[in-house]
Amino acid sequence: MTEPHASTLDVSGATLYFEVRGSGPAMFLVGCPMDATAFAPLAERLATDHTVVTADPRGINRSTVDDRDNDVTPEMLAEDLNALASHLGISPVTVFGSSGGAVAALAFAQAYPDQVHTVVAHEPPLDELLEIREQLRIETEDIVATYLSGDKLGAWAKFFTQANIVLTDNEMASEWPNEPEPQAMADEQFFFAHTLRPSTYWKPDLAGLRSTATRIVVGVGAQSAGQSCDHTSKALAQALGLTRTTFTGDHIGFVANPELFAEQLRFALEAS
Repeated sequence: MTEPHASTLDVSGATLYFEVRGSGPAMFLVGCPMDATAFAPLAERLATDHTVVTADPRGINRSTVDDRDNDVTPEMLAEDLNALASHLGISPVTVFGSSGGAVAALAFAQAYPDQVHTVVAHEPPLDELLEIREQLRIETEDIVATYLSGDKLGAWAKFFTQANIVLTDNEMASEWPNEPEPQAMADEQFFFAHTLRPSTYWKPDLAGLRSTATRIVVGVGAQSAGQSCDHTSKALAQALGLTRTTFTGDHIGFVANPELFAEQLRFALEAS
């Protein structure tokens, strides 16, 4: 792997850690709460013909916030993406966002359409687009309350039940070791306390997205059938009059198979 250029940028209420790789048309890879490290293998493969920017979202890992008691909203994350694009002098950009990062990417396109050429929204957890939105809010409040009460594994169990994702005992043990690293614990706490609700409770301006000049691609994993983000991505695509693009793997297919995912992402972008 090539060494990325790493730097930080001071923004309102936070300091963002980001990495830049390659050269060519600008592309952001955006997660929330997933940080830049998880995107590195995909970024390496895309950097052969793109300037690829990855970042830790504010409050996660190397990106700090001035007040860890405040929520992080998609609008804040959109402001951060705009600040990064302006700082680097790269626009318009293509944004690949996954999960909460897909919500942030859509918020970025809404707020700054001139800055965004294309958004690939991969499995955004837009619960507010579903008919069962009220029930999902009740469940999400219970998940957060369970975590904040100290029952971390119980909260994760409820989270994956709501998402309709089944993990084996070995996968659970791998994801949540008996002695997690302090940074991982801090990121997990910040996710449950301050980013889960703002991301899943956010409702896009559908009329605005339908009329924007920004191209929108709605992505879903080939192995995500029946999962919550399968339903939310379907609802978004239907509301925007789009056909979903299928990518390899599940909710984090770009982590499991970054080479194939990069090929599929390039194909989706070239189809514009």
